[in-house]
Amino acid sequence: MESSQNSSSGNGGIDPQENLKEVINSIQKNLGLLHQLHLTVSSFNVASQLPLLQRINDVVSELDTMQRLADNCNIQVPMEVVNLIDDGKNPDEFTRNVINSCISRNQITKGKTDSFKGLRKHLLEELEQAFPDEVEAYREIRATSAAELKRLAQAQSILPNGDVKVKNEH
Repeated sequence: MESSQNSSSGNGGIDPQENLKEVINSIQKNLGLLHQLHLTVSSFNVASQLPLLQRINDVVSELDTMQRLADNCNIQVPMEVVNLIDDGKNPDEFTRNVINSCISRNQITKGKTDSFKGLRKHLLEELEQAFPDEVEAYREIRATSAAELKRLAQAQSILPNGDVKVKNEH
């Protein structure tokens, strides 16, 4: 118990993964202590009062350690997951629902994008039949502006979709 308390005291150089490992270790230790407490309580007699009090103190002490370690972890759990656990359901159900929802919305968005691409293509074909010179000029302007945008994006570290590249700071 002392080693986990000392190594987490300031969160000075400990990375989030290490913090999480320490919390997990503390949880496992607390489960062991609770099991020992259960065994002591289930076979309780007057002579086992002092060991019982010591086990209770150990559990309380480890719960305190676990809380301090958890304060160094920045883990956000969606309320839906907590509610599923409270209802006795598997939290993987939440993940499955989120992924299925994303897939569904992605398919809808892809369908809309494909429809607009088809509409644009159809309009360009119709316009080309009615106004061939103007459509040719439009295509030249589009090609020129696309090449200029690509050159500008490369010079300014802008991605083709308009996002700016962010350099990782190590």
